[in-house]
Amino acid sequence: MESFAKLIGIRRSMRKFTEELLTQDEVVALLRSALIAPSSKGSHPWEFVVVEDKELLRQLARCKDRGAELIEGAPLAVAVLADPAVSDVWIEDASVATTMMLLQAEDLGLGACWVQVRNRTMEDGKPAEEMVRAILHIPEHLRVLSIVAVGHKGMERKPFNEDRLLWEKVHINTFDAPKE
Repeated sequence: MESFAKLIGIRRSMRKFTEELLTQDEVVALLRSALIAPSSKGSHPWEFVVVEDKELLRQLARCKDRGAELIEGAPLAVAVLADPAVSDVWIEDASVATTMMLLQAEDLGLGACWVQVRNRTMEDGKPAEEMVRAILHIPEHLRVLSIVAVGHKGMERKPFNEDRLLWEKVHINTFDAPKE
């Protein structure tokens, strides 16, 4: 990638993928980006489960009532977990690691999409995390934040339209609400 500014401008959530598998080097690069992510006090509370098995991907695609279907079409998914006993800000730490993977995927020319698991439910109202935990045999002490679906892009997405930037949400020195 020629610049970070360009990378963040073209990175878009990818919900369709080709059937082409990722190379070992691509998978290692994705995981490396997550493993070098900053974390509070260098605690590194996260763990990652890499899923390439088609049947497991199919099951994970049904982990919540909507928004996870795309996992079934991805050649790879990474469940992002963290241990709350290691860091009181495990959500933030795991979110940074997830974001690093999303950016690394784009830099590799791959598509990726964050699938939120924490605080989401299945159609029957049960926590999505319970289903992911059961499918991937995740120990009870770990929490599931997200699943990152990754693959070769199966659709075109336009870069982010910078005309849509909400500059009015930026405040200098203090937060002064608009006067009516």
